[in-house]
Amino acid sequence: MMNNDPLLMIPGMMCDARLFTPQIDMFSHDRMIVVAPLVGDTITEIATRILDQAPLRFALAGLSMGGIVAMEMWAQAPDRISRIALLDTNPKAEHPKVAVGREPQIAAALAGDLRRVMRDEMKPNYLADGPTQGAVLDMCMSMAETLGPDAFVRQSRALQTRPDQQNALRGVTVPALVLCGADDTLCPIHRHELMADLIPNATLTIIPNAGHLPTLEQPDLTNKAILQWLT
Repeated sequence: MMNNDPLLMIPGMMCDARLFTPQIDMFSHDRMIVVAPLVGDTITEIATRILDQAPLRFALAGLSMGGIVAMEMWAQAPDRISRIALLDTNPKAEHPKVAVGREPQIAAALAGDLRRVMRDEMKPNYLADGPTQGAVLDMCMSMAETLGPDAFVRQSRALQTRPDQQNALRGVTVPALVLCGADDTLCPIHRHELMADLIPNATLTIIPNAGHLPTLEQPDLTNKAILQWLT
């Protein structure tokens, strides 16, 4: 039976609702879809803000940084979440080397060079090779430029100080989907195997020919997995 709770979706770093355009097109005909922005200075604050404005009970899906926020939302309010989908994300705290590596990116963004930072990070790390890579990259750049350097700095700082959520995942008691692109080098498959092992009865789905953004790179396969999770 289809679960008709509202579907609350949280995008990745420097992304907005456009990240989920194929999913909104597929699922908005029979349920409320809410896409929450990443607003706040810490993962805890972002999660709290979203919960303050969210429906009373909802299905929750987050991609990348959105998945990190989704895990924190589960830690804060598990009784409000009817099912959870974690896409191309990471349950661990920020590695110190990664945290240090964000500092020159932050400095460049503040100096007016956000476009270069996003382009240099996205092209080698985010997307699989394929005919849609250029169009997806263009959309990513547009989303990042819309959000701007201040959002980049706040989101980077929030990621640097994020908590480890492995213990929270052990307590997930609702239907759970763990999904990633087979070619995701930013949040690789072994991270998702770890999450699927931590969550009781989780479904692990690997999307072929997709990198870090399977919602856009392989929307049909991603939508099929989300539909099965919602059913």
